[in-house]
Amino acid sequence: MNEARMNEARPKLLAIEDDVQIQRFLATALEAHGYELLVAGTGAEGLRLATVRQPDIVLVDLGLPDRSGLDVIRALREWYKGAVIVLSARNQESDKVAALDTGADDYITKPFGIGELLARLRVAQRHQVERGGDAEPATIEIGNLIIDRAAHRVLRDGVDVHLTPIEYKLLVALAQHRGKVITHRQLLREVWGPAHVESPQYLRIYMRALRGKIEAEPAKPKYLLTEIGVGYRLAVPQND
Repeated sequence: MNEARMNEARPKLLAIEDDVQIQRFLATALEAHGYELLVAGTGAEGLRLATVRQPDIVLVDLGLPDRSGLDVIRALREWYKGAVIVLSARNQESDKVAALDTGADDYITKPFGIGELLARLRVAQRHQVERGGDAEPATIEIGNLIIDRAAHRVLRDGVDVHLTPIEYKLLVALAQHRGKVITHRQLLREVWGPAHVESPQYLRIYMRALRGKIEAEPAKPKYLLTEIGVGYRLAVPQND
């Protein structure tokens, strides 16, 4: 029983890293310092493990065999709220800026010592405690809608809804603030970027299309509500 409690208390790390020697180094060093380590050799496996095991911190190499580490970070940030630390041999400032802009919290250049890594992990853990710590669930359920951000799937009454990338991003942005009014400018910034905050026509077009796929009666929306002159709101049913 005591051993089980100890295992539950250990911080859980996921290393998405294809270099076997670094995998072994991390396993030996981190487990000796009280961490539980999960290892994935590809981006796809890393994203799967992140969804299933919900690690406290994710370590990501930028040079993965199946996809860019930046793509992995971008996919994680669709739903994952924990710390993401890049481990990379790339030491150009542009690589560091790109990783941090994509959603990484920190960047460690290879080769690195265990002392430096442990210090960065302690900083990440402190920041998580200050923010309230836990990662938001990968799946959001609202009425008969299920939004699986890890798998990039949306289901209505258990049936897949086929959304375009923009429609999906728009729905996720509303779902992350469900029940609250989101202004036109905020939605445009989150979905299209800062350069499009003065382009409300994009919102009207895509919201109409999204209602056609999400709502049972698009002319009488139950979920995607318009707040006239302000923005939109994803309504949460009273029994939700």
